[in-house]
Amino acid sequence: MSENRVVQGRMVTAEKLAELVEGDSVMEVDSIEEADEACPECGDNVLQVTYMPSVTELVTGWKCQECDWSDTDRD
Repeated sequence: MSENRVVQGRMVTAEKLAELVEGDSVMEVDSIEEADEACPECGDNVLQVTYMPSVTELVTGWKCQECDWSDTDRD
């Protein structure tokens, strides 16, 4: 599976996708995966990325490929 994906018309890496979800830089990133869900706002494809924003936190984030919607598994 490719490490680069198109998100809102731009090619992004897994690190850039994690930064879009987090809103800030991240320390370490896993690969991009297709999420098994549609965007709740526009119904388009959603990508999933797992990343570490700090040394003590592991976060899974989701980002729509077409609109601004994103979410994380934080409580």
